[in-house]
Amino acid sequence: MASGPKVRSKGKRKPTKRPHSKKSDAFRIEDNKIIRQKKICPKCGAGVYLAQHVNRESCGKCGYTQFKKA
Repeated sequence: MASGPKVRSKGKRKPTKRPHSKKSDAFRIEDNKIIRQKKICPKCGAGVYLAQHVNRESCGKCGYTQFKKA
């Protein structure tokens, strides 16, 4: 009995889990004042923060990149 090409079932893939920053990591409270831990993007303005990488800080919205001095 001849059969056609075998078709593999793809099944469900597990989503990749990435560590997300918590809001408690972005702010600190001292003397009843809120202090931001991350830098604000100079192009986008308030509310958009720069992501912390090993050798740079970058904005996910506009693509602004600021390299750290080594």
